[in-house]
Amino acid sequence: MNLHNLKPAVGSVHKEGKRIGRGEGSGKGGTAARGNKGAGSRSGTSTKRGFEGGQMPLYRRLPKVGFKSLNRVEYVGINLDRLQIIASENNLKSIDFNVLVANGVVSKNDLVKILGRGEINVAIEVKAHAFSASAQKAIEAVGGSIAKI
Repeated sequence: MNLHNLKPAVGSVHKEGKRIGRGEGSGKGGTAARGNKGAGSRSGTSTKRGFEGGQMPLYRRLPKVGFKSLNRVEYVGINLDRLQIIASENNLKSIDFNVLVANGVVSKNDLVKILGRGEINVAIEVKAHAFSASAQKAIEAVGGSIAKI
């Protein structure tokens, strides 16, 4: 260890900040790096999101579109071909909500609707929150049954 390779500990020396508004000699005096005049040069300034300097902002120039009902009920759709795969892989005669959660098809807070895409050729009992008409026909055609939760 020599005098020429002595250094302070890492993190102990902080970079000196810019001293803004402390006279012309600092190079940041006068306007204090805020430019000349206008709202940005005053104290306590902040502009709201989407502000475009007084021009009509984009979110007000575009038209209002669409409608979402506050009373809507959103279901996670599961098709018959998916039920067929689950039933054949796990050798099941009954599929309910807990089986679907265990297989990672839905999460425990979802509502399930059985939809009619695909084919099912195993007589199974299906319990879900809702069924489409085509799914109900297809399940009952092979000797299965449905039950709404």
